[in-house]
Amino acid sequence: MKEIHNEMLKHNLIEKSDYSAKFSIDVMQETRLFHVVAGDYIVKEGEPPTHLFYLARGRAKLYATLANGRVSLIDFFSANCFIGELELIDKDHQSRAVQAIEECWCLALPVKLFRAQLLNDALFLRHICMSLTHKNYRNIVSLIRNQSFSLVNRLAAFILLTQNNDVYHEKHTQVAEYMGVSYRHLLYVIAQLTQEGLLLKGKSGYVINNKKALMDLAREMEPESVIPV
Repeated sequence: MKEIHNEMLKHNLIEKSDYSAKFSIDVMQETRLFHVVAGDYIVKEGEPPTHLFYLARGRAKLYATLANGRVSLIDFFSANCFIGELELIDKDHQSRAVQAIEECWCLALPVKLFRAQLLNDALFLRHICMSLTHKNYRNIVSLIRNQSFSLVNRLAAFILLTQNNDVYHEKHTQVAEYMGVSYRHLLYVIAQLTQEGLLLKGKSGYVINNKKALMDLAREMEPESVIPV
C-alpha cells in the first residue's frame, strides 16, 4: 500500500464516492489517498490500522487466522465502504486482515488525529450503524443461500465476486469452509464447470471462459440482483 499525492485524483474519488457526506465535521484537508495493488493488504492481521479507510474504488476480502492455524474467509468489501471502523470504535478490537482482490483506491483519515472527533460525530456514527447493519444482513443472506441453493449456483456467484481480470485463484480449503461444503464437493463442482467450458484451468488459477453462463447460474439465486463483474 502506497500513499499517493495527487490532489486531482483524490478530489475526483471524494466526489464520486460521496465520501464527504459521511461526516458532519471537515475532514477534507487531512484526508489521504492510498493505492493498493491486488494481493496487498489494506489492514494487516493483528496490527491496529493507523488510518480509518474508505474504499472508494475496488474490492477486498476480510479473513482471520484461527487458533489452529487455519485461515478463514469472513467477508468481502466493495466500494463504497469504511474499513477499520471497528478498530476506531474499540481500541481493543483484534484487527483482521483485509486484502485487495483487485487494484484498490482508499481515502483515509489518521486515527490518532480524528478518533475523538469521529466518535462524537452523529452523522458519521449513523453511517457506521447502517454499514454494520448491511454487513449483518449480507451474512444472513449468505447463510440462507448456503442452506437453500446448489453449490454450483453459489460457487458461480463467488467466482464472479473474487475474480481479478477474469482469473479466479482462491484457495480451495478456505472456499470450502466459507461455503460450508466438503473439499471434495468443491473440487467436483469446479471440475464440472471446467468440463462444461465455463472455466479454463491455468497456471495462476482458473480463467473465466464463459462469464455469461456463470452470471446466469448466479442469478438463479436472485434474478433481479446485479452480479459484480
